Amino acid sequence: MNQSVLNICKILDDKKASDITIIDVTKMTDMTDYFVIACGSSTTQVKSLAEFLEEKTEASDNPPIRKEGMTDGRWAVMDYGDIIVHIFHDQTRLFYCLDELWGDGENVVKYKQIAE
Repeated sequence: MNQSVLNICKILDDKKASDITIIDVTKMTDMTDYFVIACGSSTTQVKSLAEFLEEKTEASDNPPIRKEGMTDGRWAVMDYGDIIVHIFHDQTRLFYCLDELWGDGENVVKYKQIAE
């Protein structure tokens, strides 16, 4: 597992993100290697999670290359090159189902499983 992915997951977990999921998409696309998907229970929490992640990764000299949806609070996307982070409001995550679109069962790991 990529250490940068684990660091991002820990940052999100420290800020109380829920259902943090890692999807290895290296065999499905060449645009990135991993998706990290996490949830916030409100638009305020989604924004807070995205801002906290940006702050922490900038402090470690790994700022996002691009970011979208930071002000809306429904779905923030942060591109770190080989890792794309999706921070969803609970209901928005259910609607888009990225876990099902990109996951095949073998390439999906729940962060809580590896953090313990």
